Amino acid sequence: ALAPRCGWLLPGLEQRLAVPAVVSPAAARPYAAAAAKAAKKDAKKDAKKDAKRSRQEKEKEKPLPRRRPLMSKPVDDVYLTWLYRRPSYELEQAVGMLKRFQELDFTHPKQFVYINVFLDMALQKKKKVDPFSSSVSLPHRFTDEVNKVLVFTENEQEAEVAREHGAAIVGGVELIKWILEDEIQADFYVAVPAIIPKLIPLRNKLKKKYPSVRRNSLGSDIPRMVQFFRECHQYTVEDESVIKTRIARLDMPTEHIIVNLKTIIHDICTFKPSNFDPIVQRLVIRSSTSEGLLLNLDGILPQVEKVEEKEEEEAGDEDQQKPVQESLST
Repeated sequence: ALAPRCGWLLPGLEQRLAVPAVVSPAAARPYAAAAAKAAKKDAKKDAKKDAKRSRQEKEKEKPLPRRRPLMSKPVDDVYLTWLYRRPSYELEQAVGMLKRFQELDFTHPKQFVYINVFLDMALQKKKKVDPFSSSVSLPHRFTDEVNKVLVFTENEQEAEVAREHGAAIVGGVELIKWILEDEIQADFYVAVPAIIPKLIPLRNKLKKKYPSVRRNSLGSDIPRMVQFFRECHQYTVEDESVIKTRIARLDMPTEHIIVNLKTIIHDICTFKPSNFDPIVQRLVIRSSTSEGLLLNLDGILPQVEKVEEKEEEEAGDEDQQKPVQESLST
């Protein structure tokens, strides 16, 4: 009797059924929020790209600021160095200035003189000169230090000659083990041709110090090799394009310092073919306590190309003179 009749609806139920169901945000699909977030990020990226592109276009449209050309020589005693070109000096003048600096600063007169050589290692296309090291005999020695030279030989007479001329260590294949274990070390290693096949285990250990004909450390003239490597001056390319080395003492005569410098520079120039630009781009000289002085390269670099040009011109002149002489003889 209490049950509702068929077709009757409870109060308010009909109204609820007429209103469409609303889906709550929590019940929505999870990827919808992620998609909206990704779209927002993409919009931000696009806006940043557009802003960057417009900024670059504006920068391109702006005229480049004119850099004030550097002045050649200051007039006043006090000036801003970056407003003037760095002065360059003749070699003899620069050495005289270094000697004067030492007197004014009351520094040690026997301090070393150094050079910084800045190199152009470029060759054709993408090739370049590999960093190198070299040894050169200076005309005027400036230190009493001698290098430690090891001589490889199994001949008793050659070993005795090596010892007489100042070799620090002399021996044969028995030295290989001690060298590999770093028990024996030397500044330079020289050898005679007869023993070189037995020294192959040392090739990777000694690397550039391994005896070779190209480095003048492999040969039969033991006295010459020992004397050269005991007194030679060694330099190495640093940072792929710079050589920093000492060349003399400041108390030496100016002409001795100049000759030593030119000897090293001429040796450096042999590592790049003369048909390319000179390998030495800039040259700075200084002492242990002074500032660096930029040198004028005229008269310092070897004049190889000019000599070749003169020879070609002379050959051309001879060719022109030949027909004249022939016509006179006829």
